[in-house]
This record gives sequence, C-alpha cells and structure tokens, in this order.
Amino acid sequence: AVVVHAAALGAGFVEDLDESFKENRKDDIWLVDFYAPWCGHCKKLEPVWNEVGIEMKNMGSPVKVGKMDATSFSSIASEFGVRGYPTIKLLKGDLAYNYRGPRTRDDIIEFANRVAGPLIRPLPSQHMFEHVQKRHRVLFVYVGGESPLKEKYIEVASELIVYTYFFSASEDVLPEYVTLPELPAVVVFKDGTYFVYDEYEDGDLSSWINRERFQGYLTVDGFTLYELGDTGKLVAIAVIDDKNSSVEHTRLKSIIQEVARDYRDHFHRDFQFGHMDGNDYINSLLMDDVTIPTIVVLNTSNQQYFLPDRHIENTEDMVQFINNILDGTAEAQGGDGLLQRIKRIVYDARSTVVSVFKSSPLLGCFLFGLPLGVISIMCYGICTADPDGGVDEHETAKKENGDRELTDEGSEEDQEEEKNGRYTELSGGELKQKNVMEKKKD
Repeated sequence: AVVVHAAALGAGFVEDLDESFKENRKDDIWLVDFYAPWCGHCKKLEPVWNEVGIEMKNMGSPVKVGKMDATSFSSIASEFGVRGYPTIKLLKGDLAYNYRGPRTRDDIIEFANRVAGPLIRPLPSQHMFEHVQKRHRVLFVYVGGESPLKEKYIEVASELIVYTYFFSASEDVLPEYVTLPELPAVVVFKDGTYFVYDEYEDGDLSSWINRERFQGYLTVDGFTLYELGDTGKLVAIAVIDDKNSSVEHTRLKSIIQEVARDYRDHFHRDFQFGHMDGNDYINSLLMDDVTIPTIVVLNTSNQQYFLPDRHIENTEDMVQFINNILDGTAEAQGGDGLLQRIKRIVYDARSTVVSVFKSSPLLGCFLFGLPLGVISIMCYGICTADPDGGVDEHETAKKENGDRELTDEGSEEDQEEEKNGRYTELSGGELKQKNVMEKKKD
C-alpha cells in the first residue's frame, strides 16, 4: 500500500507531455522519459521515474520531469532521435543529452543535475577544491587562463558532460603536492594521485578524457563493461564470487588490484582492471562455462578474449600474462568472424531454450513441443504418402502393360483358337505323312 501511495504521489510531479511540449519546452530544462505503454522495461522504470520527479521537486531543481508516450507522438520522438524504449533525455535549449547509466533514482538525478548545471564549474578556493574532490572519485580540472587548450576543453566537456564533471581552477588552488610542467594544463585526480594530459603521448584530448574517466580498478558489471568499450582498452577481470571468502578468490582479486596500482604507468593506456561477481555474464560473452575464480582479459571492440595458459600465482605472473598479450604471443580466442557469429546464434538459441525450460517447464513444452509435434506429423504424412503413391503407380503401369499385351496378342479365345489351329494343322501333317508311308509299304 505504501508503494502504491508513493507511485500515486510521484505521478503528480511527473508531467504527461503531448504535442504542445514541442513549442513550450525551449525556455525550460526537461528530463523526459520516452516510453511505450506495452514495454516491460518502461513499466519497470515507472515507479523509479516517479521517485525522480518527487526528489527533483523537493530539492528545488530547475529541471522539470516529464514522460511522453512515444507511440502516440511518434513524430516528436523521432525528432529527438528516440530509437528504443525507454529512452531518457535531458533537453537543454537546442541540445538533447542521452542518459545511458543505470536506471536507478540516484544515478538519474545525478545525471540531471550534472548536465543541467554549468558546463565548466569554477573552483575558487582550496576549501572548495577539497570539498569537490571528496565528492568525486574522478575529477577533471583545467588550470590556466584563456588558450586554445581551454577552447578544446570546453568542446570536449559539451560532449562528455553526460559521463563526468568538468572544473577549472587557478594553480594556487591545487594541493601543494601537485607539480605541473607548464600552463595551461588539464589534470585528472583519481586513485589517490593525479595525471597530467600530454598531447604528444596521450593523443586527442577527447580520447584521453574518455579513457581516464574511470578509476584504475572497478567493480565491473554488464553496464560498466559496455561503457568501457568506448575507451578502446582491454579489460583485465578477476571473475570471483564476492560471497566466497576463500583464499583463492581473495588472492586473485588482490593480484588484479596490485597490478592496477603498482603498474599503472606501464599499462594504463592499454588496460582497465577490475573484478566481476559471478560468471553468468562472462559465460554469455565467451559462450562457455567459465570456472571461477579465474582471470580473463576481454577486448570489447572485437569480442576477443585471452585466458592464462598457466595458473596465476602472483603479481609477476599477471604482469607476464599482460606483456604476452601486448607483444602478441598470447593466443586470442573468440572474435567477431563468420564462424563466431554462427556460434553466437546457436549459443543464444540454446540458452533461450534452456532458460525457458528452467523457468517454466510447462511453457517450454508448449512453445517447443507443439511445433515439433506438428512438424513430426507432417513429416510422417509425407514419408508414408510416398510409398503408397509408388505402389499405385506401379500397379497402374503393370495393368496398362498387361492390357497392351492382350491387345497385341488378341483375346484369350483368339489365343486358344490359334493354338488349336496349330494343333489341327500339325495333326493333319502327321496324318498325311502316315498315309504316304503306308503306300510305300504296299
């Protein structure tokens, strides 16, 4: 009853939008859920969306929360680039920002507040810097005055604000331990340290920020792995059971953490490190049953993966394994070739069938047993019909041949008369020969 009351209350803070929204929205900032009434994911999001509306209203946010039936107002949904349901967008002026994070209340609100606020947030004092650093695990800061680098920084911020915050500060605001080789500079603070952007070593600023927006070590799930695909990095994961406190599970996790921390300068441009709880998601990626605990390295760009050819005993073994991948001596498995795609189709089909039978055996028998039964009956009918048809044709042909024989040779009476005639003719000949012999004797 409490849940129903909360949903009903939240509905008052979420506006149902129609075609007039297109003309009236430009003066406001809107957080909109484009949904379809028949979509199961949309129905699951609805109570969360109501909570978002309540919280945004209570905190006095300038962001208005609404929802639109994209099937009824398809032209408006198409104009905003809606391709699936539900689609969450923050509309700010002429810009539309897609939300691709977890569909939880706190994550959606964080996204809305980040994108709705200033693109670049100034840090006027050390106290403010320390406060912001405590709130954010990854912090990007531009240091310096006006410059082409700042213009590029603003441009990148407008693109990647959906993922992270961007700040600016003067050099005296930064902690004393920070040493910058030159100004202006772009610095990222994370993992208890900082790294300075170097155009010659790190390449494009946008690519560098996209790679560095994650901590060096993460708890990886399916969504995080999808996001890591945009970085172009290989992902080294310890696949463990978080509920299992055995030595082996803890040891592999610690090895990955140590490599991420101690070898950061060697591998951070090419590798992301983390651990994953359970092997269900990994099994679906590798199309195999992975025994845990284990270590796997994924290339999310081409669906290849690497498995150690020997047991990982310590950090040195893990470092050697990574070096083998970098120099090409480690064997890559999987991929996105034709055979792997066919294997993926077969695996997905098998997984679907198994999951249906596990969740509901009766439904599985009905869905798959009925079609198979019909097909079996059809095949049986076809197989049994062919021999019968062959016999009939054979009998017909035999009968026709018999008729032709009777037609060519005459009826049975004609054949009997002909036989008798030959017998009579033969008997007369014998009788004549007998008379001649008797005359010679006389």
